[in-house]
Amino acid sequence: MLLNRISLRVATAVGSAAMVAGATFAVSAFADSDTDPGDAAASAVVPPEADDTGADFFAAAPELSDDELAEQRASVQNRIEEAGGTVSGSATAAEEQEEEEEEESDDSGSTPVPSGDPKGIAQAMLGDFGWGDDQFSCLEPLWEKESNWNPSAENPSSGAYGIPQALPGSKMATAGSDWQTNPATQISWGLGYIEDRYGSPCGAWEHSQANGWY
Repeated sequence: MLLNRISLRVATAVGSAAMVAGATFAVSAFADSDTDPGDAAASAVVPPEADDTGADFFAAAPELSDDELAEQRASVQNRIEEAGGTVSGSATAAEEQEEEEEEESDDSGSTPVPSGDPKGIAQAMLGDFGWGDDQFSCLEPLWEKESNWNPSAENPSSGAYGIPQALPGSKMATAGSDWQTNPATQISWGLGYIEDRYGSPCGAWEHSQANGWY
């Protein structure tokens, strides 16, 4: 009821303002055409019929009950909540898509883990240590002598294990927890050991030939 009365008052005020504006325009128009100002003002007066029409129009506005108003408010609230849920869902989907794109970008920039034949893995890893392919000519006979490039090779007397014959084999855990079965993990550790002790595979092979071990 209160809402309807407020709306009625606003509408009435708007209508009155429009009437005053129309009257002002009419006075100005007659003034510009050299018409007597009194006649212009009289011509701008709204006839009584117009007031009656406005009264009849506003009187016809339906009045809503408290229950109907409450129902309309609930309907509007539901639409607002539905709209908010849709926006939230879209934002969530966009965030998920952005995360997936970032993951794909990170994966594309990462160095792939070598796989396949142990010798092929070793050749692929030489560049990571700054060595050329020529160093493989020394690495191949070195580990051929030590383990025949067998990742499961174990020396029964010393306990040395794997392709590089690490002693003990558990040292290779620093390169990966799968050191017992993964040739790439063993080779990565073995090349790091060679770099620290001999500088290069050819340096290790030279020492092995001279001493029988490296």
